[in-house]
Amino acid sequence: MAAQPQQLSLGIALHEEATFANYLAVGSGNRQAVDALEKVASGASLENTFVWGAHGTGLSHLLQAVCHQASDCGRSLQYFPMADVRGYAPAALCEGLEDLDLVCLDGIEHICGSREWEQSLFHLFNRMRDAGKTLVFSSHVSPAALPIVLPDLKSRLMSCIIYHLESLTDDAKKAALQQRAHERGFDMPEEVASFILNRASRDTAELFELLDKLDDASLQAQRKLTIPFVKSVLEL
Repeated sequence: MAAQPQQLSLGIALHEEATFANYLAVGSGNRQAVDALEKVASGASLENTFVWGAHGTGLSHLLQAVCHQASDCGRSLQYFPMADVRGYAPAALCEGLEDLDLVCLDGIEHICGSREWEQSLFHLFNRMRDAGKTLVFSSHVSPAALPIVLPDLKSRLMSCIIYHLESLTDDAKKAALQQRAHERGFDMPEEVASFILNRASRDTAELFELLDKLDDASLQAQRKLTIPFVKSVLEL
C-alpha cells in the first residue's frame, strides 16, 4: 500500500489533478526539470532540488506532483505551502521531518527575513542531509536573489540542483486550456480559448480556476462553451 502524505494534520490537501501527466508547461523547455523531479519523487535521485520561475509556471503543481508520485511509490513525505504555514512555529513543524523520505517546501520566498524560520530550515537541511533524505524547494525568486538573512541557509539552497522553469507562450496557454477542457470531458473551441486568454488573466493557475468555473456552469446549464455563454459566466 502506498504511503500517505503527512500533510493532513494541518488541513493541507494536495490537488488531485496536480500530476506530472497533467503538467502542461513541459513543452516549453521544462522537460529537464520535470525529468529530474520525477526521479526525486521515485527515489531514483536523492539530490536536493530547487525549481523557480515566474507566476504561472506551475511550481505548486510540480511539487504536488512530486508528492503524488512519491506516495504512489510508497515513500513517506511532507508538503508545505510556505505562504500558508509561515504563521506556525517553525521548530515544531520541522521536528522529526528527517524521518521522512522527502520534504517539499513550496514558496520558500515567503519565509525570507524570518530568523526563526531560516534557522529552523537550516537545521532541517542539515538533518535531512545527514539522514540521506531529500528536500525539494520552489520559489518565484531565483535562489541567488532570495532575501535570506542567514548566510548558511543561503549557501545550503545554492548547493541544490537548480532548475529555472520557462513560462508558457500565449499559444501554449491556449492549447493548455483546450487540453485541460478535453481531459474534463468537454470541448473548448479555439475561438473560445482565444476569447478567454485575451480578456482574462494570463496566469495559468487563474486560467484553470476559470476553467473549473466554466465546467460547473456548463454542466448545470447543459450548455456548450460558446463566447456568449463564457462571457455571461465569467462576466467578461
